Amino acid sequence: MARPKRPRPRDLTNSWPDEVSPDISGEVARQLANNLRRALDGRALRVAKDLTGVDHTTIGDVLAGFTSPDLMTIARLESGLGTDLWPGGLAIDLGLRR
Repeated sequence: MARPKRPRPRDLTNSWPDEVSPDISGEVARQLANNLRRALDGRALRVAKDLTGVDHTTIGDVLAGFTSPDLMTIARLESGLGTDLWPGGLAIDLGLRR
């Protein structure tokens, strides 16, 4: 049986990446993308690829809300960029539930 198709993070909010998502997974993806954008600090995606080992198209898709990165990708991005990207405590802070 095929796994059900997940919605794209950008489809879980009205205005990606500016508006808070009412869906916890959409909000985590949105905040992670915003953290990634700040961490890139204007660097080109191909430069980020060289620093992290994550393909530039994957980085672009995360920023655009087309995909959510898996844990290995997040770890490589955090390590290569030297910063935490994962937004912690959102379920508690926002009172969001599944």
